Amino acid sequence: MRHLFIINRHAGSQSCEYQVLDAIHSLTTAIDYDIYVKQRKGDSEELVREYRRQYPNEELRVYACGGDGTLSEVAGAMVGVENIAFTSLPFGSGNDYIKYYGTLHNFRNLDRLVHGTVVPIDIMKVNDKYALNATHFGLDYKVACTMHRLRRNILVGKQLCYPSAITWVFLTGMTAHCQVIADGIPLNEYGSILLCTIANGRYVGGSYCCAPLSCNDDGWLEVCLIKPVSRWKILQLINAYKRGEHLNDVRFEPYVTYRRAKNIVIKSDDARFGIALDGETVQGNRFTVDVLHHAVRFIVP
Repeated sequence: MRHLFIINRHAGSQSCEYQVLDAIHSLTTAIDYDIYVKQRKGDSEELVREYRRQYPNEELRVYACGGDGTLSEVAGAMVGVENIAFTSLPFGSGNDYIKYYGTLHNFRNLDRLVHGTVVPIDIMKVNDKYALNATHFGLDYKVACTMHRLRRNILVGKQLCYPSAITWVFLTGMTAHCQVIADGIPLNEYGSILLCTIANGRYVGGSYCCAPLSCNDDGWLEVCLIKPVSRWKILQLINAYKRGEHLNDVRFEPYVTYRRAKNIVIKSDDARFGIALDGETVQGNRFTVDVLHHAVRFIVP
């Protein structure tokens, strides 16, 4: 068995390269491994496929060393590759996807990861891209765009990006114009929405439980559309949404439409419309989201 560590130096508040090396050197059992430091966005796919060609007969395990963006990119590189599994060695600011499995501490323990259990999980295909955790738009897309700008601001820093971005969008404009169709059934007439989340995981933004009922290996996606509400109402409801209570709290009933679906179509006539795929922002007017059941293999510590 060979182990490949893909390191994103720009994830989190500081480079994780030396922490990864320390973790490898501290393993109780020696492993055959290689380390690759990401050079550019999107290079994980060609790296994984080249690694498969170099070691055609071995079980391969790939460790995404960074945050949710690094993990999502590595997950997309796994689709269609045989005898390979991946996991997260988390050093990002959010690390949202692994919250599905419990605490960050378990994934920071490399001994547990190296000897972890491989399980088949689902992944989303969004047009020609992939998302592991969540595809979201409306307020969340605007927050993601704002976060990318704020990350370069030394006064804000990476840890405060998400709450700062929410505050900015809250003050400057939150809604988007689109229609969402889940398995052929329109969830809304074309018009304004506050936000919509299509989830395979459960958390976004570091602590917001957007999809409390999500199961990442059942062949279904959780679709939650929220209609526009006043700023005052958002202030009243946001903590309940953060805790994942929006599907059971009667206060949300006038605003929330929830479905489980396998295919979701998103249409908009707004030239500025876009979606966020595990934090990556993509502009467009039509997106198709499909669940790929058990398309990749994940290592659980």
